[in-house]
Amino acid sequence: MMAEPSVGADASQPLGPQRVRGVDSGAMAGGEVRLVELVKRFGEVTAVDGITLEMPPGEFFSLLGPSGCGKTTTLRMIAGFERPTEGQILLDGADVATVPPHRRNVNTVFQNYALFPHLNVEKNVAFGLKYKGVSKEESTELVRRSLGLVRLEGFERRRPNQLSGGQQQRVALARALILNPAVLLLDEPLGALDAKLRKALQLELKGIQEEVGITFIYVTHDQEEALTMSDRIAVMSEGRVEQVGTPKEVYEEPATAYVADFLGVSNLMDGRARGSAGGGRCRVALGDFELLAGQGEEDAQGDVRLVIRPERVELQPQGTTGENRIPGMVERSVYVGAILQLIVRLGHGEAIQAWMQNRGESDGFAQGTAVTVHLPADALRVLPVTTTTAAEPQAV
Repeated sequence: MMAEPSVGADASQPLGPQRVRGVDSGAMAGGEVRLVELVKRFGEVTAVDGITLEMPPGEFFSLLGPSGCGKTTTLRMIAGFERPTEGQILLDGADVATVPPHRRNVNTVFQNYALFPHLNVEKNVAFGLKYKGVSKEESTELVRRSLGLVRLEGFERRRPNQLSGGQQQRVALARALILNPAVLLLDEPLGALDAKLRKALQLELKGIQEEVGITFIYVTHDQEEALTMSDRIAVMSEGRVEQVGTPKEVYEEPATAYVADFLGVSNLMDGRARGSAGGGRCRVALGDFELLAGQGEEDAQGDVRLVIRPERVELQPQGTTGENRIPGMVERSVYVGAILQLIVRLGHGEAIQAWMQNRGESDGFAQGTAVTVHLPADALRVLPVTTTTAAEPQAV
């Protein structure tokens, strides 16, 4: 027999129009989540290693990282499905670390949706309401408005096997929102969908979150999902948080080589820093070539990692002179539609990627072409050398 999904919302709180924020105007206050030195061990394995995070009410917050980094375990502790070994989980100021799932004002949308195959859409969405003492008439109205929120009007009589994957995902979302949780937890809910549908639903999901105004905590390993939907992102590795920030901050200002490598595509190069050049810039060397880096540690000395995004690398005709220019040769060109991905071997021996926008004309950089590579100072970042690197580096 299929297990019943947790309804999540606190059964002690009355349900009525004022409680269903997703289908009525006038969102309730609340939904702040704070994790304080949170630890989870499974025997001798530490899955979550002392993370501290603050998620304000109404924020779309993503936990991003590769498999095994601790993001899903963290989400399950917030939901109440796992009990922390140490630390606190504060929901609107109250520590709920030992409170069972059904007594927390949170709800969860799973990757497999957990819909009841023998119930139609209306009954799946209304499932949690039967424990709230809601009349049949009120339940029907709440379901109607909840399905309207996810654009599934007219689907009430269909069963899950008569729905597409995207429609099933919306039913699961409507079922979670109808109970008006203070916090909605989403465990890779788009992971089972094809790429095109996943992209479309990313925008829909963010739109729904903005409309209902509640806190969403989203777990994903997909960097594009996190960048597209999140107000802020926590990048995780080996049970720890590497960096927290807005999508722009973590993408353009990575704090570590791990974050730069995992989030998007980066050119990471080994260099030597030679101290400040003034004006917020650091003097760095790639082999025998001296460059200026305008991002990161201005006063760094010794071995460092240099990072630049491929869209910021500029290819110019051979012999072009000027600041931060290195000779190179095009080794490979890959057509991927909107952009051309070029692999360029630099004069000191390392290969990097350069992305060029596809303008429908010859790029002039065929395989074997000698070029000058410009690494703009304002795009070149100095990072400390660390032993941690992304588990799944991007490749052309």
